[in-house]
Amino acid sequence: MRKSNLDESGKRSFFATLGAVFWSFVGLRRRADYEKDATSFNPAYVIGAALVGVALLIAALLVIVKMVVAGG
Repeated sequence: MRKSNLDESGKRSFFATLGAVFWSFVGLRRRADYEKDATSFNPAYVIGAALVGVALLIAALLVIVKMVVAGG
């Protein structure tokens, strides 16, 4: 049987929220999933996941810039 991503209050787990925020950053989210997620997200998890996503994006950009500058 498949394990649910919902906790006892009907909200999604942090890792499920992290995955949804990642797909939102990429821009690949189905409308049906978005509408389902909008009603089941814990706002604190969304903020935390967004901060993690932004930090990873900035780190990736810094690594790319350092590689380009070092190579040129």
